[in-house]
Amino acid sequence: MHYFLILSRQICLPINRRLHNVDRSVYNAPMQPIKKLPARDRILTTAHDLFYQNGIRATGIDRIIAESGVAKVTFYRHFQSKNDLIRAFLEYRHQRWISWFKGALERHGQDVHAIVPALAEWFHSEQFRGCAFINSVGELANELPEVREITRHHKQQMVKVISELVPQSTHRDELLNALAVAIDGAIIHAQYDTTPEEALKAVDQIIAALIQ
Repeated sequence: MHYFLILSRQICLPINRRLHNVDRSVYNAPMQPIKKLPARDRILTTAHDLFYQNGIRATGIDRIIAESGVAKVTFYRHFQSKNDLIRAFLEYRHQRWISWFKGALERHGQDVHAIVPALAEWFHSEQFRGCAFINSVGELANELPEVREITRHHKQQMVKVISELVPQSTHRDELLNALAVAIDGAIIHAQYDTTPEEALKAVDQIIAALIQ
C-alpha cells in the first residue's frame, strides 16, 4: 500500500521504506502456477487479473478463454454468461481481499493504528487499481444492479473486521462508519494520485481525532 508517511502505533516511518512480509494473495499473482489449477479455477483466476487490471467492460470472454487455456465449451460449462463470471469474480475478490486485510492488520499490530500501514501495503503494490467493488459499481450498476448489493456486503464485512479494532464507546457505530468512509475516500484518492501519502496521512489524522 504505499510509501510510509504513516504511523504504526504513532511511530512515524520513512516514506520509501521497503515492505517486508507482505501477503500478496490480494494482488494478482495466482496462488499456484495457473496451468496446474482445475479449469474453473484457471478461468476465475484469469478473469480476476484481467477484470481488476483492465476493467470488466474492456475484458472480453474470448480473451479470458485464450489466457486461461481452456476450450470455449469448457468455459460455458462453468459460467453460462459473462454476468455469471462477474458474480464469481466479485466473490473471489472479496475472499482474497478480506483474507489479505486481516493478515495485514495482524502484521501491523492488530489495533486501530494498524489500518493506515495496512492500506499503505496495498497502495504500494504496482498492481493497485483501486477497489474492485467500487470500480464495478461505476462500470456496471445500471446494467447489473446487483453489484451494488455485492459491494455493500463487501464493505459491511470490511467494517466488521475493523470493528474488532475499535474500542467500545457511546459513538462506536458512528466511528466505524466514519472510518469506512475515510478508507474508501483514501482508496479513490490513491487510485488517481501517484503520491497517495496525503490520503494515508488524512486517514491517520481521522483515526487520531475519532478515538481520542
